[in-house]
Amino acid sequence: MNSAAQPPRPIVTPCVKVCAVDGRTGYCLGCRRTLPEIAGWAKLGDQERADIMAALPDRPDPLASLTADQS
Repeated sequence: MNSAAQPPRPIVTPCVKVCAVDGRTGYCLGCRRTLPEIAGWAKLGDQERADIMAALPDRPDPLASLTADQS
């Protein structure tokens, strides 16, 4: 019997290492997650992470609020 420990399975994440949250939308400029989602990501189950990742493309583009005409 092989008693060698298996390395932990990597957690799928939408992180692109551009970590800045837009104060107006509350979404990260890189991955479109909220701060609570980012902070709790490692504790979420696979299905919870999959549900959030499926919702990301439908979220508003946080960069659009930064480039919108502010006049």
